[in-house]
Amino acid sequence: MPVRPTAAPLLLVTLLTATTLTACGSGSGSDPDTVKVSFKQSTDNSIKVMDTYLGEMKKQFEKANPGKKIELVPIKAPDSEYYTKLQQMLRSPKTAPDLVYEDTFLINSDITSGYLKPLDTYLDKWADWDQFIDTAKTAAKAEDGKTYGVPDGTDTRGLWFDKGIFAKAGLPSDWQPKTWDEVLDAARTIKEKVPGVTPLNIYTGKPAGEAATMQGFEMLLYGTGDGSTDPLYDTASKKWIAGSQAFKDSLGFVETVYKEKLGLDVSDALDPNISTRVRGELLPEGKLGINLDGSWLPQDWLEGSGHEWPEWSDKLGLAAMPTQNGQAPGKVSMSGGWTWSIPSKASNPDLAFKFIETMQTKANAQKWYIANSGIAVRKDVAADPAYVDAQPGIKFFTDLVASTHYRPAYPAYPKVSTAIQEAMEGVTTGDSSVDKAASGYDEELKTATDDQVITK
Repeated sequence: MPVRPTAAPLLLVTLLTATTLTACGSGSGSDPDTVKVSFKQSTDNSIKVMDTYLGEMKKQFEKANPGKKIELVPIKAPDSEYYTKLQQMLRSPKTAPDLVYEDTFLINSDITSGYLKPLDTYLDKWADWDQFIDTAKTAAKAEDGKTYGVPDGTDTRGLWFDKGIFAKAGLPSDWQPKTWDEVLDAARTIKEKVPGVTPLNIYTGKPAGEAATMQGFEMLLYGTGDGSTDPLYDTASKKWIAGSQAFKDSLGFVETVYKEKLGLDVSDALDPNISTRVRGELLPEGKLGINLDGSWLPQDWLEGSGHEWPEWSDKLGLAAMPTQNGQAPGKVSMSGGWTWSIPSKASNPDLAFKFIETMQTKANAQKWYIANSGIAVRKDVAADPAYVDAQPGIKFFTDLVASTHYRPAYPAYPKVSTAIQEAMEGVTTGDSSVDKAASGYDEELKTATDDQVITK
C-alpha cells in the first residue's frame, strides 16, 4: 500500500508544522468520549477507499457505543510528507491523535522516539489476535519484544504488463520473465516496436520515497542472492551491509533503464505524485508497457473509486519479478503493510483500541482487504473463498507471500532508505556513475547507522 524536492527543507518543515497544528486544533484531549483518528488520505481526490471504509467503521462504532464519537483527521500528502506531518503531530499531547495509521517501515523509528504506546495489555485480552499470522505480528513488534501496532493487511509486489502493448510488440500474453535481462529485453522490444509509450516503470529517487526503495531497489537487491540471507542487513553481526556487488548490480539495472530511455522521462520519474499518475493515468490509458509495482493497484480501479476500470484484468497481465540470473527460488517479492497504532500521548487509548477491535473483526477486516486490494493477515479471512475469489489478482499476489521478504525495519531503516533513494537518483539523472553512487551510499550508511556497517 509514495516526496518532494528538497530545495527548501526548513520552509517545508515550518509549513508542515503549521498545517499539522491547525489540522489538529487544540489536541486530542478536549473530549474524553471522542477518538481522533489520523490516516493517510490519497493525493488523488477521486480515490476515497480509505475515507469510505473509515466512514462505515465510524457509523458502526458510534451505533454500538452510544455517546462515543469517532473524529476522522485525514492527512492528504505523498508518503514521505505524510510521515513528516505525522511525526510532528505525535510529539505533543496538544496535537497527538488517539489512533494513527503507521507504515511498518517507519514504526520502529517512531517506537524508538517514544511516540507510540505498547499494545500488549490490550492484545493479551483480545481473542482475535490469535487469528493474525506471525509474520504480520512481527512487523509491528519492536526490539524490546513489545507490539506497537495491529496490522490491517500486508502486500506483495510483481510486474504488471499491458497485454495490448505486448501484442503490438510481438511479446507473449502469458509473459513470465526468468531473469533481469529478460525484463530489460522486453522493455527494449517495446521501445523499438511500440513508439509513444513508456516501456518500463521502476520507481526511483527521493521524490518517490519508500516506493523507490521498496517497489524499485529492494525488488532488485533481494533477487541477487539465493534468498537465504538478507542483502541489506547482516543479522549475525547486527550491522548494515555496504560495498556489496549486489548493491552495485541493482543500481546498474536502474541506470540501464534510464540511460537507455526505457523508463519515464526523468522529470516525470522524479515527480512526487508519480505513483498516483501511474495508477490513475498511464496504466488505464495504455501508455505504460511494464510496471514494477504492488498488489494494491486495483483499489484505484474498483467501482466507486473515481477511476473505475472494470476491464483491467483483461487488459493487464501479471508476472513475478525474477531473480537476477534466474537462480532459485526464481522469483522475488517484498512485503510490508500498515498498522493501526496508539500514540503514547493519546488522551483516549482505551477507546482507541476499542475502535481497532471494531475495524478488525473478521467481517470488517475482510471488507477492508477486498476494498484496498490488500493481502489478508487474518488466517480466517485468508481461508475464506469469498476473499480469494473477490477480485482478479488476489490469488497471484497471495501466492507470492511464499517468495517474499520483509525490510529490516530497525530504527535506522528510514535513513538507510533515504540513502538508497539518493543513490538511485544519482544514476537516474546521470549525475553519478554506479560506483560513485554506491560509494556515496556507503558514506551515508555509516552516518545513518552510527557506523554499524559491514563490508561484504
